[in-house]
Amino acid sequence: MSLDHIATPLDSAILDSKEQYVFYHKMVEHALRELLQSMTSNALCNEQEMVFFKQYCDLLLYSIEAMRVKYMYDDEDNMKVDLTESGFPNYIEFRYLFNDLGLRDNYIQKLPDLEVIKNEFLDTLLRKKEHVSKRKLFQAASLRYYTTVEQKYIYNRFVQGKIVDAPKDVNSRYMTSWSFYDVTYNRPFVCYMYFDTEKNNIDKYRSDIYEALKNSADRHMDLNTMAYAIDRKLPDVMPKHIKRIDLGPLHNVFAKDEHIMTHSILESISKKEIPLESFAFSLQVDEVFSGSEFTEGSFFNKQTFQKWDYVLKQKYVFAPHRIIQLLYNKAPELMNKLKQAPFQVGDLEIDKI
Repeated sequence: MSLDHIATPLDSAILDSKEQYVFYHKMVEHALRELLQSMTSNALCNEQEMVFFKQYCDLLLYSIEAMRVKYMYDDEDNMKVDLTESGFPNYIEFRYLFNDLGLRDNYIQKLPDLEVIKNEFLDTLLRKKEHVSKRKLFQAASLRYYTTVEQKYIYNRFVQGKIVDAPKDVNSRYMTSWSFYDVTYNRPFVCYMYFDTEKNNIDKYRSDIYEALKNSADRHMDLNTMAYAIDRKLPDVMPKHIKRIDLGPLHNVFAKDEHIMTHSILESISKKEIPLESFAFSLQVDEVFSGSEFTEGSFFNKQTFQKWDYVLKQKYVFAPHRIIQLLYNKAPELMNKLKQAPFQVGDLEIDKI
């Protein structure tokens, strides 16, 4: 295991109450839903890319909801939100979920039957007129968690998408997608690759492509480096275009990083200039295209590689109108470097949790 794969809970904020879990989940869900809608309406990705992108976001939301259920009434453990430039749960939380659900049968056997819990709740609330104890609430939440959450839907460190035909207006025969949760940045990335094959027989290369992506493109790195590593491992596959979307940071009240956008939002929240649920979503799209080819190796062992052009880096911001105004006032230089003017999304309104 390399150093890039080591995850620790350091630099994390701890959610330690039911209200915080509900608040955090609503914020992340709202921000991602608004992001998806805005990306679609502003055509930042083509139709097929958005289908894959939505699937990865759904996995992310499913996992965060599972964390909410798991921790809400747990007095012993708490969920950790990354404090660096992320705004998402620390990656170790996803590993806890995945490993925990692998032992679901052992935990279910130790919990009371669902009907027993229901009857105890009714007796406590209706007959005794008392509040249900936190221990009983934790048992109920644990039972729901272990009987409804599916391990296969938990966002893993690397998630491979299918290989499909590329859209008709793309100068490549095939495309695939994958996503990874980088343990250094503690935030998700979504990638796409458009490519051709030597003999246009994709079934012959499918497993090799999946293996190469898993081993060479499972963490954040220079996009040219990633493209070259994939190309080297697939001598009969010709990558033509690689696109990577960096989701985050999600700037909000739970973040404590040094990013100027986070700092501006936190400062304004502390002065009560904007509500507690204020947020902004940063997103960066990096793309690299193959311009030509070159050959390396001896006469009897030659391999043709793609010559990659400069990486195109495009930064975007998604935020409610009031936050956009705030950022223009406090960080105009940063906002002027965006690929496009900030995209306005809906406010998050939480009256009572």
